Amino acid sequence: ENAENMYFFSDLALTLNEPEERVAPTDSRLRPDQRLMESGRWDEANVEKQRLEEKQRAVRRQREAEAVEALEEGKDYEGYIPLWFERKVDAVTGELICIYKGGYWEAKDKQDWSSCPDIF
Repeated sequence: ENAENMYFFSDLALTLNEPEERVAPTDSRLRPDQRLMESGRWDEANVEKQRLEEKQRAVRRQREAEAVEALEEGKDYEGYIPLWFERKVDAVTGELICIYKGGYWEAKDKQDWSSCPDIF
């Protein structure tokens, strides 16, 4: 019903971006620019998107500077390490893949998101 007004998306597709309680503060459904856009506040959403992108660029620049400093000092630099996934080479395809390493569901049960970075 009303599919022509919903870009002919399925019910599932229409609800994928619905907010959910008790998720990690890094959940993409919590992006403030996205929430503003969905409220029809386009100008505010664009300003917020610019702010988020600049914040991401600043974090990348900081990591790059730390990597250079570590190299100059002859130290190893690990860089960004995902919280709940690890990169591995697939034994069959030889492709680099991400494997869930645990921790998310435990953090969600406890509502302990202290290990999450402030990305928004």
